[in-house]
Amino acid sequence: MGTVLPALTCSAQATMLTGLSPAQHGAVGNGWFDRAYSRIDFWQQSNALVEGEKVYEAAKKRDASFTCAKIFWWWNMGAAVDWSITPRPYYPADGRKIPAVYGWPKDFPAKLEEQLGPFPFFDFWGPKSGLPSSDWIARAAMATMREQRPTLTLVYLPHLDYSHQRFGPDAPESIHAIGELDELVGQLLDAADETGAETIVVSEYAIEDVDRPVYLNRILRKAGLLEVREEPTGERLDPYASRAFAVVDHQVAHIYAKDEQAKQLAAEALREVPGVASISESEGTQLGHSRAGDLIVVADEGAWFAYPYWLEESRAPDFARTVAIFDKPGYDPCELFVDPKLKMPMARIARRLVQKKLGMRYLMDVIPLDASIVRGSHGRLPSSPERGPVFLSTLAELVSKTVGTVEMASVKERILAALER
Repeated sequence: MGTVLPALTCSAQATMLTGLSPAQHGAVGNGWFDRAYSRIDFWQQSNALVEGEKVYEAAKKRDASFTCAKIFWWWNMGAAVDWSITPRPYYPADGRKIPAVYGWPKDFPAKLEEQLGPFPFFDFWGPKSGLPSSDWIARAAMATMREQRPTLTLVYLPHLDYSHQRFGPDAPESIHAIGELDELVGQLLDAADETGAETIVVSEYAIEDVDRPVYLNRILRKAGLLEVREEPTGERLDPYASRAFAVVDHQVAHIYAKDEQAKQLAAEALREVPGVASISESEGTQLGHSRAGDLIVVADEGAWFAYPYWLEESRAPDFARTVAIFDKPGYDPCELFVDPKLKMPMARIARRLVQKKLGMRYLMDVIPLDASIVRGSHGRLPSSPERGPVFLSTLAELVSKTVGTVEMASVKERILAALER
């Protein structure tokens, strides 16, 4: 299956839901800079952020009896579906983060957690992330199919990313993760057969080997375009004062510029940087949406873009060493690791957990700042179709007339065709 640029979770899932390009549906990445609020937001879940008719909205128009369950698929909150569940922690005023899920109807997630146990939130993202998150989601999906009998069940199994980014796609740990995922898909296939459902399996992208982090924001800062605010907890990127800065997302970056001159200066500063494959204006492209940056930068094969903008490690903000997906002005795969420089990391983690239980403010500051340890990434278009995502189905007619590659934008219509059988 083909993919879209950027080949990222939120963009790809929005394309499959709507049949539109990022320029049309507006999900130009896993995050972007909101010019009105002067704020960088990542990993938002509001379904209303995706423009265009979603597959479950189109299906409901065609058949009033249609029902849909959305199990951890992105753009989940507020979606016009009958059952939904997605991760959504609580953030009390004392600074804690309490793992939780959000769903609709209100009793739906509560019943699933009563039946399956609490969702293993810390296995969904962070140094501990792995199989337990996908296993729980698969069991939740199977319970939903058996008990609710939705017409369409959308299920997102996330854990294949983790080993691939930590170790690279061909590492033994990554091959093992593929086997784990295959077993879960087999269980879902059995549940689908049991309930009389057909199955479509899609992926958003393929992860490639990388060994070169590229720090675009440090380059823009040295060029006098990016400014920071000195805070008691370190330096913070200042979008108000900056003339240009990068919102980086794996192998793609959006460059937001104050004016035309700043845009040209940013392009000049980045043009000859090793690891940068291309720099282009977003207008008139597959990313030509008002949310997109003024420039789109794509990484070379083997390279990816790291978000840090500070020039001295001692000036890194406090959130840099933590899992803080809503604070960081870019994606940070270092959150998948425990800092190898820590002499006794488990003792530090244990101490922080004791502080948490005592109700004390604390930082789970165990995340490394060295981006060179990351071994897998995605976001750029694949070098060949076999290095991209896949489309699989128990319905042969969904691909029987396809020549070459299934287009990602056709997934919505293929789902609707399957529903009309």
